[in-house]
Amino acid sequence: MRNLPSALAGHLAGEATTLCRCWSLTRRDGAVLGFTEHDRDISFDGVDFLARSGLEAAEATAELGFATGGGEVLGAFAASGLNEAELSRGLYDDARVALWLVNWADPGQRVLLETGFVGEIRRSDSNFSAEVRGLGKAFDEERGGLYTASCSADLGDARCGAAADISYATVATTDARLTMTAPNLAVFPDGLYTGGKLTFIGGASLGFSAEVKNHRNADGVVTIELWQAAPRPIEIGDGFSISVGCDKSFATCQAKFGNGINFRGFPHLPGNDFVLGGAGPSDPGGGPFDGGSLFR
Repeated sequence: MRNLPSALAGHLAGEATTLCRCWSLTRRDGAVLGFTEHDRDISFDGVDFLARSGLEAAEATAELGFATGGGEVLGAFAASGLNEAELSRGLYDDARVALWLVNWADPGQRVLLETGFVGEIRRSDSNFSAEVRGLGKAFDEERGGLYTASCSADLGDARCGAAADISYATVATTDARLTMTAPNLAVFPDGLYTGGKLTFIGGASLGFSAEVKNHRNADGVVTIELWQAAPRPIEIGDGFSISVGCDKSFATCQAKFGNGINFRGFPHLPGNDFVLGGAGPSDPGGGPFDGGSLFR
């Protein structure tokens, strides 16, 4: 049962009410945006809730226990102040959402109805719909470590411990989406940046990051191919940073980075083929299945 502030409860008990809903959205980069369905802007808690957002709330659900409730918000890019580039850059992925019921005639009379996170976002040419998931969604996420042959750390993070060398370059030619050439990187060997991260530091896709699918250096002609297309066309002269790649194997960790002591995987785990193969008739004494080490 929700406890309402006495002033708001008194307003709700009256014959006429002046109520509206307001949303605050806290992005991954810390920026806070406010929206309201009212026809005038409303401000409280240091946030301006804009009426020109054109947002519309669809049906919302609440669940008992740890089930994930939520709803959906519909809107237009131009009206809401959101844009395709920011959505594609992931700034709104898992953003924190708060929904308020507010007396627009006296914003001090308000109650927090729900908090949650932005889930799936569907986009069209000029509109979007954003799924809002309740706090219970955290219980649906897989957490914890896995026993895998590959490393579970990311190059350069605290668990890895190795330095992620970063270089800077500019785009010389490009297909505007996934592929570009960068003569500035001609001094580096073929494949060095495969699996690394490229981040644009200039141009229309400023701030956008993507994993490098392939780095080729053929006689000084350097080609970079990305796994994910940039939200805006890549242009000649766009600057970017690029980090050395790691395929998360123990051999690469040891030979390329000299960091085998910090390897966060289990490279000596038998693979599925070995486990499912079973002992053969040529192994009367157990052979490799005698309980001893497979690597001695």
